[in-house]
Parts: sequence; C-alpha cells; structure tokens
Amino acid sequence: MPLTILSETQLRSLLLSLTREEVFTLQRNLALALRDYSIGNQDSGCSAVYQPRRTAITRQNGCTTLFMPASTGHSMGMKVISLQDADTAGCSTDDGPEPLREEKAPSETPGTRASVASLESDLSELSVSSSGGGRASDPGGSMSQSSSNSIDAGCVNQQPVDTGMSGTLGAWPGAGSRDTSPQGCQILLDDSSLPFGMINTHELTPFRTALTATMLLNKRKKVRSVVVFGAGKQAYWHIRLALVLRGADIKRVFIINRSFDRAAELLRDIYAPENAGWRGEVKFSAISSDFGEYARVLHDTLRKADVIFCCTPSVQPLFPAELLTSREGRQRGRLISAIGSYKPHMTELHPDILREEVKVSTSHWHFHKHVRHSGVVVVDSLTGAMKEAGEIVQAGIQPHQVVELGELLMVRYQSQGSSADNDDDAKNLREWVESGNVIFKSVGMGLMDLVTGGDLIRLAGERGVGTLVDDF
Repeated sequence: MPLTILSETQLRSLLLSLTREEVFTLQRNLALALRDYSIGNQDSGCSAVYQPRRTAITRQNGCTTLFMPASTGHSMGMKVISLQDADTAGCSTDDGPEPLREEKAPSETPGTRASVASLESDLSELSVSSSGGGRASDPGGSMSQSSSNSIDAGCVNQQPVDTGMSGTLGAWPGAGSRDTSPQGCQILLDDSSLPFGMINTHELTPFRTALTATMLLNKRKKVRSVVVFGAGKQAYWHIRLALVLRGADIKRVFIINRSFDRAAELLRDIYAPENAGWRGEVKFSAISSDFGEYARVLHDTLRKADVIFCCTPSVQPLFPAELLTSREGRQRGRLISAIGSYKPHMTELHPDILREEVKVSTSHWHFHKHVRHSGVVVVDSLTGAMKEAGEIVQAGIQPHQVVELGELLMVRYQSQGSSADNDDDAKNLREWVESGNVIFKSVGMGLMDLVTGGDLIRLAGERGVGTLVDDF
C-alpha cells in the first residue's frame, strides 16, 4: 500500500494552490460528513456512533497532548496534537453520559431532537430586518464616517507597515505574540487498516477549522466588513478562505491582535505580491490593544461588522458584551464564529452574548430594525461543545439551546427538496442563516481532520505533491 506523506511545507504549498472550486469541493465533502454525523444514519460511517472518544494527556511540563480518533465508511484516522497550555498534569478521557441523541434515517423529517425542534419553533417567531443596510451613518457597512481618526488601510494603529521586521520581534514575546497553533500529525488508514496518508497538522488544523467556519459565510447576504481577532494561522486561513469564497463582496478586513508586531507580520504576509490574486481590492487594517484610541476604534469596528471571526486561545472575553447586546448593537445581523477556546475556563465571547442570543421573546413587537434572537447557538458537536466550549459552559447554555451545524445543513437540504417558498419555517430559517444573528462555536472533531485530510491526500497525488513511500 503506497503511503503519501505531507510535511508542513508540502501541505502549505498544496493549500495555497487550491482554487475556489476546489475549496468548495472540500467544503461540500466535509458538510456531507457533518450532516451524516448529526443525523445518525446507520448506513454512514460518519455517524456519531462510529466516532471513538478522544483522550488527553497533560505532562508535568504543562504540555497537553490530544488523541483524536475518527472513522468514515471507508477510512479511519488518528490525529495527535500537542500544545503548551499549562494545564494540570494527568490523563483525561472524553467520557461520561452524552447529551441525548436520537438516531434517524436521512429521509426522516427533522425535528425529533430537542435542539432542532427548538430551532424550528423559535424561527417561526423570527423577524429579520435589513439590519440597517443603507443607513446614512453606515454607507456600505464600512467604518463610521463620523470618526475622523478611523484606521486607514494597510496600517497597524495608524502606522504604515514597512518591509522590515521589528527589531524586537521575538526577543520578548508578549501577549498575542506566540504561535499557538498545535503541533502534531494525522494518520489516515483505509478500511483494511492499511495506512495511506500521514500529514503534519500544523497547517491542517487551522485550515479545516476555517473550512468549517466559512460554510455559513457562503450563505450570508452581507459580508462587506469582516473583523478577525488574532493574527496566527487560524486568523490567516479564516481571512484567506473568506476572500477566496466571498472576495467579490468583502470590502474591509480588520485584524485585531494584542501584539503589534504579530499583526504587522500578518499584514506583510497578506500584502506580499504573490497574494494579490486572492487579496484583490480588499482594504486591510490591523489594530492592537496598545493603540491609544483602541476602545473607540473597537466600538466602531464591531458595530459596523457583518462577520466576526474569533481565533485566539483567550481566557477572557475579547470585547464587552454590550457592544453587541445593547439596543444599538442589535441593529445589525452578524455571523459570529468563535473557534479559539477549547476548554471550559477559556472564552472569546462574553457569556452574556450567548445568553442574549438564546432568549426568545414571545412578543411580536420589537424595536425598529432590531434583529430577533434565534434561540440557539450553532456548534460543530453537541457533545464536545457542552463539555469543552468555555462560552457554552460559562453561559449556562442547555442542550436544547444548541443546534449542530450538521443538523442545520440537514434542515436546509430537506427544505430545498420541498415547497420551501410556501413554508414559513423554511423561509424563516433561510432568512436567519442569510441575514440574522448567527453564533457558531467550534471545538473541533477528528472527523473533520479525517475527511479533509483524505481529500488533501487525493489532491496531493493528482499534483505530485508530497513524499511517496511505495511499499510501506
């Protein structure tokens, strides 16, 4: 059995060469796997019942290693990644009772699980407005014109980014300056347990996470202004895939990071000549918390944002909840994706943001141009989110207030095959996904690595990328 090995450099080269159509194909294959995972179809090897539980070991030096097994109908895999997070030494297994999950066939009508039923009933009361598009104070959804000191494009904290590196970069790495991407390896085996792929995960993990998070981006009507917290590999791939998929619609991208040097480094990478093709005419700006007017700029930037990507391993909320939960903050529907926190004590979003989202008003009256709450938070895995997602745990979100991305894809898939235009629930669901307030929380699954990794091994073979061991 031939074995294809993709090193970090080889994988990055392959990922950078992907066309828009190839990214769509990777997303479609991953979406089908997530749908099968959620619906529990016994004929699919991607069902949750076929996904082994993962184990973590924390050594005395504070380094945590995570073992993530997964299976599909034709392959199996194991991802092993490590990162320095100073956790308590010991071994932990993803055990304990799982939230109730009812298995059902693909043809069965959705809604038997509590979260799906809640989603459908909540959306029947949903009223989505134009979210303030075209308001005089927000022409095109860009930065407020009333702010004379708005951040210009191609700069960090109003300072131009030159081609030279900072003299202190790396000498005294401070908050937000470290590359926190986990190191490790993905092993892929066929249905006979013969290995056919081995992939360095330093680039694979952020890529497959961004691939998942941008699935919802494809459906959004307004994506003119994108805000990204973080300046590492996760931030890079969220920005790149967002522009590859929706570059014609995106006008501004704001990068917010604690480290000035790291934000500047990411901007230099984005503005490199070889990135002109996917960068297009989009204007980029970066902001660090040491900027004197950080609070004002943060306020203006988030209020005008159509999309917010949170890509940091933060243990504190990245911004005050009231920026989004106040009367003014609720005038716009946003796609908010938080993928950085992966333990209960970590959080990028203030718990009040999630608590506000799961509230469902029974009254039909609401403030003019206010987006109604959906009543749910979208997650990649119900089991993982309820145990690991700091935002979910700290906000006290219950299983019936959570819907898996795979379930959402299932509902949309089934509604497309029916008289959806005449169905109020289907119409409200579509309007919510396209224009409403959508919060997506991801903690990652081995299934995501296995499906995407398998597709990348196939692409590598077609392009002659990687190291081939003929008789492993």
